[in-house]
Amino acid sequence: MIDHRAALARWRRLDVVVRDLPLALLFLAGSFVPWLQSHGTQLGGVPERPFDALAVVVVAVESLPLAVRRRWPAVCLTLVALGFAVDQLRGYHSVAGTALGIALVSAGAHLSRRRRTTALVFSAAYVVLAIALARLGTEPPSEFVTFFLLLVFAWGIGAWLRTTRAAEAGRRRRVAEDTRAAERAAIARELHDVVTHHVTAMVVQAEAARYLTAAPDRLDGTLTAITDTGRRAITDLRHLLDLLNPGHETPSPGGLGSLVEQARQAGQPVEFTENGTPAESAGSADLVAYRVVQEALTNALKHARGSHTTVDVHHGDREITVAVSTAGPGSAAPGGSGRGLAGLRERVGVLDGDFSAGPGDTGFVVRARIPTGNPA
Repeated sequence: MIDHRAALARWRRLDVVVRDLPLALLFLAGSFVPWLQSHGTQLGGVPERPFDALAVVVVAVESLPLAVRRRWPAVCLTLVALGFAVDQLRGYHSVAGTALGIALVSAGAHLSRRRRTTALVFSAAYVVLAIALARLGTEPPSEFVTFFLLLVFAWGIGAWLRTTRAAEAGRRRRVAEDTRAAERAAIARELHDVVTHHVTAMVVQAEAARYLTAAPDRLDGTLTAITDTGRRAITDLRHLLDLLNPGHETPSPGGLGSLVEQARQAGQPVEFTENGTPAESAGSADLVAYRVVQEALTNALKHARGSHTTVDVHHGDREITVAVSTAGPGSAAPGGSGRGLAGLRERVGVLDGDFSAGPGDTGFVVRARIPTGNPA
């Protein structure tokens, strides 16, 4: 069986001149079909003349340039118009004269330079042709005006096609730019989440190590924690690079338990509760829940270091709920950018979830409801 899609794809890969050549050959062949010879374009009322050797040349000049109507539209229009003029002045009235309309549509659609000059020159040439035909033929001037309006209409169709094609290309460029901007914003959020969390933990641990020089055992444990945090940062950054490839958007190795343990090593007392079983088709919800906990613990380390923090995560059939409560401020204090919480609100909103962050009865509380199954 013939694979029509493959054949169409191969056809589209051919040079544009090759694809336009069949149309040119069709006009050339059709002009010599006996019962079509008297059905061509007639302008000016010049008496008909049978085909002779010059007619063959004229028909070729009118037809064959259509093969380059998209590659060189100005050349095509010039040759076809010249052949049309001789065709009408000699009285051949061949079917190939219809190619003038196609040449005009193609010029209007594909001519990119000196469009106005081309239109003016063509109009002036038509006036000269109309005067010559009026002397040789019998048609009234109104017929020449009507035919000129038809030619203008053909050019207008081409110009409309050009405008439509340009508008579509502009729309595609805007979509591509918006997509790139969204991807850059997503990568920026990922970098913020990963770098801020791990670097904050390392800074807190390094500050604590200053006061442990008299306790070698505790100092060794703190330095080990700093090393582990640095390794996790490297792992998460590598994971972030994997996110640039489709199908890799998953939480970092170790999951929520690893985040909580890292915060504890940094000196933050964290009570962690996780209920339910993560859904197999949670989509992006697992990653968003991970980032919510990560950002909340980072803020707790920054602004409420040493304050009791509770992390409660519940996996439901259709959603994941996250609540992180820190005794004390636990928020983006003055001097913080607030970019992390704003990014979380945007992430949760993309999945049609709910997000809130602010003072509560037990301190600063970050809450999120994240619907599952959404691959956004």
